[in-house]
Amino acid sequence: MTKQNVVMADAKSGINMAIAVAVSSSSLFAATPEKPAAAPAGYVSISRKKLLKNLEIGGGARINAWVESMRASSPTHIKSTPSLADDYLNSWMLHHPSALDMFEQITNASKGKKIVMFLDYDGTLSPIVDDPDRAFMSDAMRATVRKLARYFPTAIVSGRCRDKVYSFVRLAELYYAGSHGMDIKGPSKKGSKCKKESQTILCQPASEFLPMIDEVYQTLQERTKSTPGAKVENNKFCLSVHYRCVDETKWNSLAQQVKSVLKEYPKLRLTQGRKVLEIRPTIKWDKGKALEFLLESLGFANCNDVLPVYIGDDRTDEDAFKILRDRGQGFGILVSKAPKDTSASYSLQEPAEVMDFLQRLVDWKKKRVSLQRRSRMA
Repeated sequence: MTKQNVVMADAKSGINMAIAVAVSSSSLFAATPEKPAAAPAGYVSISRKKLLKNLEIGGGARINAWVESMRASSPTHIKSTPSLADDYLNSWMLHHPSALDMFEQITNASKGKKIVMFLDYDGTLSPIVDDPDRAFMSDAMRATVRKLARYFPTAIVSGRCRDKVYSFVRLAELYYAGSHGMDIKGPSKKGSKCKKESQTILCQPASEFLPMIDEVYQTLQERTKSTPGAKVENNKFCLSVHYRCVDETKWNSLAQQVKSVLKEYPKLRLTQGRKVLEIRPTIKWDKGKALEFLLESLGFANCNDVLPVYIGDDRTDEDAFKILRDRGQGFGILVSKAPKDTSASYSLQEPAEVMDFLQRLVDWKKKRVSLQRRSRMA
């Protein structure tokens, strides 16, 4: 198989999207739906159907396709001429501008509406680290998120186990959606006279899968022992197989180990994130569904006076970005230093910029509240 970047053609839209089944080049560049940019030279086009077929379970060639996709989901550099890469980046930024640069436009869109914040955790509130158990957020970020929650309903939406995310964030006033939204809980409102309001929001649509998830977790732990650096994380309603610390020459065998286990569990599916293989139930539930559930729980279902804002960095966050795009209400912000195919409207490069954006939102809201108070007193 030729090791090269791949552009996948969307049969419905005719848009070329860089999927990067790349060995020599591992950065993911993609055109936006509004106006596709020309892909760098050396890319070839294949159909979506053919690519997805190659990624199905079974067969050495399909395993190799998964390994290529694992490389593609873990971009580190681009093998291209500097001018070509710069042109492509500039084209991408035209359609996914910095949320910091467009801050005034964003706040103008919120006039007369209630902003509701949705935040991914890893790579958004905390940096990506080699050991997932040490993905701690900074005290400054925690303080910023705490202030944010004073002014806007705020939810953490993560692929992690909800309890683990809570142990990282440690803010009781937030809503938490763990396991890619399959485990949702909200803060109790103490002292509320309304019984309904005092109840904690709770949604666990995949509860029946718990015994199966635990069984697969135990099996994968045993099977992956022979792969140095591999780590299997039990996120309650889903599993994560981290390969960030695995030598690239071992990725093939790791993919084979995972797929050999999943052959016995057709009700579980395998997806990918940033140097992680995700194992989830086949139910129709994801971060986008979690966003919709939380909006409904907050009383904003079918409301025109709400502006949801979702910030995330991973493929799994695209489900939420697409929901906002399809609703034509609110917007997504992708956290990434490299252009990617995304349904997000804006971009930020790293958690430090996320914190800056959130702080600016807090300052903007505080100023508005202060002006409103002065107006009422006048």
